[in-house]
Amino acid sequence: MSQSEIEVLEVAEEPREPLRKPADGPSLGTSRFDSVSSWLMALALFIGIFVLMLFLIWLTRNLQFGAKEFPPIVENPAGRGENAEGFERDFEPPGAEEVEELTEPTLEDTLEAVTDAVSSVAASLDTMNTNAPASTVGTGMGDSRPPGPEGEGEDIVPRFERWRLNFSAKDVNSYAKQLDYYKIELAAVGGGIQGVDIASNLSGGIQQQRVSSDDERAKRLYFSWVDPNVNFARWDQQLLQKAGVPLGNNRMRLQFIPEQLENELAHIELEYAKEKGHASVTEIAKTVFESKPSGSGYQFEVVEQRYRRK
Repeated sequence: MSQSEIEVLEVAEEPREPLRKPADGPSLGTSRFDSVSSWLMALALFIGIFVLMLFLIWLTRNLQFGAKEFPPIVENPAGRGENAEGFERDFEPPGAEEVEELTEPTLEDTLEAVTDAVSSVAASLDTMNTNAPASTVGTGMGDSRPPGPEGEGEDIVPRFERWRLNFSAKDVNSYAKQLDYYKIELAAVGGGIQGVDIASNLSGGIQQQRVSSDDERAKRLYFSWVDPNVNFARWDQQLLQKAGVPLGNNRMRLQFIPEQLENELAHIELEYAKEKGHASVTEIAKTVFESKPSGSGYQFEVVEQRYRRK
């Protein structure tokens, strides 16, 4: 064996170093710190969302949004004034006495009137007291226009005759809240007292004010309870008494409707009529509204509507 081969064998037989185990790297598991911090973050996020929801609920219940503006629907109902009720709209022919007054007197009648005034007066009174209906009553057939201030207009049932408002409440306090929400004011008139006593802010510190009958606040649309024995009529009386309004001598109790609510009711009524195939309020004979809860407030809805015969 040559010397070179012996060297190769010696080199090959040199002991090898044992393989080292690789050092351990960073741990990929979840530490206790990470678990606690993630749990706290989730809890904080849940509490934040819960508080936000409570805030939104409080906001929707307490924040008062501006009322929707309703353009006025102008109605011009015809009225007969002091004319007699009837079924025509003509000029009533004068009676006998009216013809006698309009006839130009003769010279003889004039001299007789001048020389004997007492007898002329007696004759006139005697003529006026005759029992002949044909001589004192004209042949007119009355006025077909509905009650109201005299004037020509549409053949329409006025709102104060056409509308009826119903309320639903458990007690006087919830009833007063509804009136305040609609800005309806209670009032008392008549009974030998001059002016109109108006009570407002009925569910809080009631305010009372007396205005003249010519004041704009006394010229609004108003309603009164048909049956004075219903709970709502008695509650009106309680609220007026609480405001210090005198109610003696059978004073009439009224509910004044604000212009905004009147316009809103007119639009609600017309939309309901159109849904039923009636395009004009001239076709409506009666509309019954009822106050119902709506969100954080109330809303009038049509519960009944009757129409005029064509």
